[in-house]
Amino acid sequence: MFDRLQSVEDRYERLNELLSDPEIVNDMNKLRTLSKEQSDLADTVTAYREYKQIKEQLAEAKAMLDEKLDPDMREMVKEEMNELEPQIEQLEEHMKLLLIPKDPNDDKNVIMEIRGAAGGDEAALFAGNLFRMYSRFADVQGWKIDIMDASPTGIGGYKEVIFMIKGTGAYSKMKYENGAHRVQRVPETESGGRIHTSTATVACLPEVEEVDVEIHENDIRTDTYASSGAGGQSVNTTMSAVRLTHIPTGTVVTCQDEKSQIKNKAKAMTVLRARVADKFRQEAQAEYDAVRKSAVGSGDRSERIRTYNYPQNRVTDHRVGLTIQKLDQIMEGKLDEIIDVLVITDQTERLERMNESNV
Repeated sequence: MFDRLQSVEDRYERLNELLSDPEIVNDMNKLRTLSKEQSDLADTVTAYREYKQIKEQLAEAKAMLDEKLDPDMREMVKEEMNELEPQIEQLEEHMKLLLIPKDPNDDKNVIMEIRGAAGGDEAALFAGNLFRMYSRFADVQGWKIDIMDASPTGIGGYKEVIFMIKGTGAYSKMKYENGAHRVQRVPETESGGRIHTSTATVACLPEVEEVDVEIHENDIRTDTYASSGAGGQSVNTTMSAVRLTHIPTGTVVTCQDEKSQIKNKAKAMTVLRARVADKFRQEAQAEYDAVRKSAVGSGDRSERIRTYNYPQNRVTDHRVGLTIQKLDQIMEGKLDEIIDVLVITDQTERLERMNESNV
């Protein structure tokens, strides 16, 4: 571990030199890339330097005990050592976590797709409940919501809603929502009072920049048509809705949220890049499935990851066996208690795999 930490510190110092090089300063792409790399290493380097400093203080204190000291001075030295030793242990554990390879997408915005699945109108209503829950969570985090496309139902739910959450670290927290969500409750559409079980699926994709994935214009078929559904006078009167088809992968994206065809096409391209990149990642990365099948679940969109039981005010996350009797608060966007457990579990699993690979 300490060899790796020293390598990180050496690289950090090298980056300091490179970022002072006029040739780098004048190249915005290189400057941005190296600055981001340096920023990612900063916390690890700070912890490692603090660790070395405390180790040095502890060594000096131990050396003093070998000298002839009066009882009071010897007691002071022992007290100092008792304070330093726990700090050493804490920093070692902290540095292990910092050395876990970071998901390169963690700092990106996230595109979320919620669809009503099994359960008809009730599933669509639940999809609307999930969208509201995530919107409230985003507000608390200081993130912004931008609806890309939506197919609302007449009773207040969504057959499908696609939206982007914009904010630093959005993907790092929302990626754990990827999967099938199950609700157990008496439907608003049911007058008999029987508890029904319905599901909605949630897909979470990191936003992909143009430089991250290459999509050729010739590989895209663009169709335009009149908007449909709730809206103003533009609905069904202008050809503002856009459907993009990525021919090589068969990926299809539609967008009709904006009155402008240009804006709809731009939004659709954002979703298309994310979906195509996700498809490429699944095909190209051999470790993709292994990472998704961690303690926080495989992330498979058909996997039931969580149950929301309304009669008992209970939420259960099946991936980590976590049950919380705070459904009312969870649905108001207070997701931190669940997400924090998922993050810690994920880090622990990755740390164990990293240790196994070093054996």
